[in-house]
Amino acid sequence: MSEETGRRSRLFGPRFYALLIAVVLLVYLVMMGSRAVTMLLSGRPLVIVLGVAVLVLPVLGAVLVADQIRFGVRTQRLAGRLADEGTLPDHSHLPLRPSGRVRREAADEWFERKRVELEREPGDWRAWFALAQAYDLAGDRNRGRQAMRKAIDLEQREHVRG
Repeated sequence: MSEETGRRSRLFGPRFYALLIAVVLLVYLVMMGSRAVTMLLSGRPLVIVLGVAVLVLPVLGAVLVADQIRFGVRTQRLAGRLADEGTLPDHSHLPLRPSGRVRREAADEWFERKRVELEREPGDWRAWFALAQAYDLAGDRNRGRQAMRKAIDLEQREHVRG
């Protein structure tokens, strides 16, 4: 990867897009908020109901985006801790498909190893982090996110006790 490509991928990485979505959502909230207030002040029952909906839906979207950003920040923090400890799970040796994804058999084998490690240490956030990555490699993003949330929860408890 050239230096220019590397710089561009850092600039336009996931953080950039998360920030862009947050800014667009904020602009949308302001614009729709003013419309909602106008509708609420109209005095017409149907328009007032629509005004409430116009106000509630963007706020719900903002809450969901904020939750995803917080999840991403916490996940990055855990990855940073593991990198500092020198224990960040490394799956770079696994064979890839032409698409760049890990071959299914290798991902399944990697997942099974991480599952066994977790069974030995079910209270270790590091094992949950590794399992979350293994789920992602195996294509099960929902369970991967659940496992990562468990890792975040366990790490926070460890941090509070420590």
